[in-house]
Amino acid sequence: MNLNNNIDLSSSGIKLGIIGTNFISDSLCDAAKKTGLPVTAVFSRAMDTGRAFAEKHGIENVYCDFEKFCSSDKINAAYIASPNFCHFQQSIALLDCGKHVLCEKPAASSLAKFESMVKKAGKNKLILIEAMRPAYDPAIETIKSFIPLCGKLRFAHIEYSQYSSRYDKFKSGILMRAFDQSFSNAAVMDIGVYPIHICAALFGKPKNILSHSVKLDGGFEGQGNVILDYGDMTAEIAYSKITEAHTPSFIRGEDAEITFGHALSKIDSIEFFPRNGNPKTSEFIPAENNMIFELSAFADFINGRKSPEKYINDTKITLEIMDEIRRQNNIIFPEDNEF
Repeated sequence: MNLNNNIDLSSSGIKLGIIGTNFISDSLCDAAKKTGLPVTAVFSRAMDTGRAFAEKHGIENVYCDFEKFCSSDKINAAYIASPNFCHFQQSIALLDCGKHVLCEKPAASSLAKFESMVKKAGKNKLILIEAMRPAYDPAIETIKSFIPLCGKLRFAHIEYSQYSSRYDKFKSGILMRAFDQSFSNAAVMDIGVYPIHICAALFGKPKNILSHSVKLDGGFEGQGNVILDYGDMTAEIAYSKITEAHTPSFIRGEDAEITFGHALSKIDSIEFFPRNGNPKTSEFIPAENNMIFELSAFADFINGRKSPEKYINDTKITLEIMDEIRRQNNIIFPEDNEF
């Protein structure tokens, strides 16, 4: 199955503004270009940075005043790619100005904040969803199609461990934003959110949660392991910003096993291993940029072609699990006292 299907969002009616000028915003602009979705404005704290980003991606309008960006008639929706601690307040401000919101993961630092955001969106008859790439990637549907062939599910190991490009600087004594807890950063927020969300999407809410975090100098969470109890099945989650995993994730049943990976933000291979029979490699071809699928879903939600309820519920389960991981491991952010 070729996942690079033609997605045309040029007539979706969306005029998208972007908050943030980092690499993930570059990827979003690339996905928007591939789908024909107009990116009409960018917000940056520095005009020079905003103008450089706008010139790079052919964006007409640049804002350094956030209130003017929110109220601008140049946009009717916004993609938020700012630091984690900004997500809640920026989302609420945009919703108050009548803009739909696609918020980069994690959509909020806690379930309570996300529920407040969803409530605001519902009250204003707007769409707010989390930009969780695997949630919308057809690779997940391919995995789901194999699950009934596995028989009774017994065990899953879902892992995303990626050595951060900024970790060496951290070890040399340079404090980077990626390792600064004051920005509501932690390994569970930055990278653990992916395997946790996949478990939520595939298996739902667990009965019990047991977790352990590895803390670095200064108390930053560098990696973590989580056991999710689903009764007659156990899901093990591993995530890390300080090691690299080369083995795939897997879901194991009494009759077969599914393997997939490697980077869970963009699943690039899926294999099926029956207990009795020959292994099978899925024939799907990963999209060059799988952010096209979250943009397509966002447009479908806005235009009423599809309901966001399942995706919002999966985000809620994910954040509830993350709340418990933070509670068990004393991962506290400055913004926790603001809500």
